[in-house]
Amino acid sequence: MSSTSDPKIVIVGAGQAGAEVATSLRQQGHAGRIQLIGEEAQLPYRRPPLSKAYLAGDADSDSLLIKPRATYDKAQIELIVPAQVARIDREARRVVMTDGREEEYDKVVLATGGQPRRLPIQGAEAPNVLYLRTQNDVDAIRAELQPQRRMVVIGGGYIGLEVAASARKQDVKVTVLESAPRVLVRVTAPEMSAFYERVHREAGVDVRTDVSIDRLELNQGRVVAVILADGARIDADLVVVGIGLVPNVDLARNAGLDVGDGIIVDEFGRTSDPNILAIGDCAYQPNAWLGRPARIESVPNAMEQARTAATTLCGKAIAHRSVPWFWSDQYDLKLQMVGLSQGYDQVVLRGDPAGRSFSTFYLREGTIIATDAVNRAAEFMISKRLVADRVQATAAVLTDEAQPLQALLPLTIKN
Repeated sequence: MSSTSDPKIVIVGAGQAGAEVATSLRQQGHAGRIQLIGEEAQLPYRRPPLSKAYLAGDADSDSLLIKPRATYDKAQIELIVPAQVARIDREARRVVMTDGREEEYDKVVLATGGQPRRLPIQGAEAPNVLYLRTQNDVDAIRAELQPQRRMVVIGGGYIGLEVAASARKQDVKVTVLESAPRVLVRVTAPEMSAFYERVHREAGVDVRTDVSIDRLELNQGRVVAVILADGARIDADLVVVGIGLVPNVDLARNAGLDVGDGIIVDEFGRTSDPNILAIGDCAYQPNAWLGRPARIESVPNAMEQARTAATTLCGKAIAHRSVPWFWSDQYDLKLQMVGLSQGYDQVVLRGDPAGRSFSTFYLREGTIIATDAVNRAAEFMISKRLVADRVQATAAVLTDEAQPLQALLPLTIKN
């Protein structure tokens, strides 16, 4: 192993979080060896475009790459792809791969992400029941997309709706099935759900909420129809499932690390073993803004956690304290969200949803705790500060577009 002044760092997981911590380490002056191990053969790439531009055919694989190989070579970041880590030997400080290779480490960063939650229905293993997490997943979906083919999307969350929008661009017939009474039920208000249901129906999507799936009908091993509990039969050439993410924690659990709804870390990214850190979708971390630990599935959050981990590994230890934010592209709509709306007691709309440009503010006891902005990038940027600073506002002020949101921002006192 390397000396303590020049530690060797092994990063398990070559997604956006893993790539970011690797490059951040070099930017912050780390001179020791860095190994980045990824299960996919591709160089680290951006995942958000997968369900959007890449699925729609508006982006190619090269455009997904975070950085070209030359950047990793120049930074002396050793890419080990494709490879899968089977276990971590904490006593010997080694990571052991499934092919028998072993790598010693001084520090490990787990950026293992998650995997799609599987559909617990007989027949769900059919080859035309697909999930969306990796580039290979999307390549498989794209191979099935042809005009007038029938796609059933199971799950009315962001991924399901983004897939539906991308498929409609290619003249695919789409039905979205959601078990809850409305789409986006876990993340947004009924007003936003109603808006997105209307948008999708106007685009030709058959959106069905409050439904339960009884079974998948197969013919020659492939799904040909989805049968609902009420007996309704929906013909299908392709089924795409988007019902949530399961964090990849087995590697950490088997190594004896503390695990809950993710790998438990402190505000600096450290697990119960100080030589092992965890970041991204797999990490369950205290959130100062929320006042509680949380596992947040968000690319911005993963990138910020990666930079926090890099500072920790470089001996600077700056706590992760950012406010969560997210985005979703569907048709011509850019939805940008900041904060978490759970626990709101008031919803305020600024602008008219009929004009496809408006913001939704979530208040709790008069304090802005979250904002959803549709095609309002400037208001979103201001809202990031309003939410972070826990600004109080009235409905009268927020709805009045003649009153600029900037006026709500706390004054900055200059020396």
